[in-house]
Amino acid sequence: MALQSFQKALGQVKGGKPPHLLLGNGFSRACRDDIFSYASLFTRADFGEIPRAAEAFGVLDTQDFEVVMDALHKAAQLVSVYAKTDTGLAEALAHDAEKLKDVLVSAIAENHPDHPFEIPTEQYANAKAFLAHFDRKFTVNYDLLLYWAVMQSDVMPDVPCDDGFRKSELGTGEYVSWEPENTNYQNIYYLHGALHIFDSQVEVQKYTWAGTGVRLIDQVREALDKGLYPLFVAEGESAKKWARIRHSDFLDKTYRSLMRLGGTMFLYGHSLAENDDHILRGITKSKISQIFVSIYGDPDSPDNKRIMKRAERMATDRKKGPKLEVAFYDSSTARVWK
Repeated sequence: MALQSFQKALGQVKGGKPPHLLLGNGFSRACRDDIFSYASLFTRADFGEIPRAAEAFGVLDTQDFEVVMDALHKAAQLVSVYAKTDTGLAEALAHDAEKLKDVLVSAIAENHPDHPFEIPTEQYANAKAFLAHFDRKFTVNYDLLLYWAVMQSDVMPDVPCDDGFRKSELGTGEYVSWEPENTNYQNIYYLHGALHIFDSQVEVQKYTWAGTGVRLIDQVREALDKGLYPLFVAEGESAKKWARIRHSDFLDKTYRSLMRLGGTMFLYGHSLAENDDHILRGITKSKISQIFVSIYGDPDSPDNKRIMKRAERMATDRKKGPKLEVAFYDSSTARVWK
C-alpha cells in the first residue's frame, strides 16, 4: 500500500479552515528517540522500590509501562477471586501498579533534555513549520517539547499559543494558573497533563522559567524530590484514564474541548492503542468530518495494519453527526523536527 504525503493530505482538507492536530509519542520520539521511546525509558527507570514490577516487564515481554500497569491491576482483581484469603498479594499488585506511574514520570523527568537550547534552532524551525498548519493542538505527551517549541519566539514561523494559563491572583509570580473562564482563545491542550502542570488542590498551576529564572525541568525535578507529582494521566487502561480525567476539572474541560471540535483533524505519532480508546471515542463523538492519521514505516506491518483498522472503526462507530472520512499519510514526509 502506497501512502500519500503530508503535503498532499493538507491539500485535501475541506471547509477552508485550518485543521486541528493530535500529537502522540511519535512527536517526541521524532525529536529524541533515545530518550522518549519506551525502551529508553525502561532502561533508564529506577525500579528500586518495586523490583518485582521490573521483572513483570520481562514476563509480559514488553517495555511499555502502561501495559504492565494494566496487567498488574487486572492481576490484583483476579487474586481477589482465585486467592480470596491472600489480601496481601492483591494489595502488593495494586501498589506496584500505582507506583509504576511515579517511576514513569520520574524517568521522563530525569532523562529529559535539561534546556531548550539542547535542541538545535533548525529543529525548532521544522517543528514550528509543522505546527503552524494547525489551529487547535492537542497532545497526550507529558514532556516539555511542544511547550519549548511554541515558546521559541525568535524562531520562525510564528505559532500562536495559548494554553489557558494566566498570572495567578494567589501566587507570587513563580507559576501561572489555569483560568477556566479565560480559555476562549486557548489553542493548546494537554489531554493527559504534563510534567510542568501541577494540581495544588486550590488551583492548577504551570511552572514557568520566566517567574523564577530556574530551568523548568529543574523545577520539576525539585518537586519530584519533595514527593510532589505533576498532573499526569498514565493509568494502564482507557477506563482508568477516563476516570482520572473526569475527576479533574482541568483535564475534563480539555477533553470536552476535543469533543466540541468540527472540521478536520490530523493525528501525528499516535498509535491508536486500546489504552487511549477514550481519546478516540472523543473524536468519534465530535463533529470532526475528516481525520488524517500518520503511519510510520511499512504500512503493511502488523502494527500499522492495526492502526488503520482502528482508525477506520472510528468512522463506523459514529452513529450521528457528519460522516467521518478517514485517510492516512506518511509521517516521514511531515518533516517534524528533522
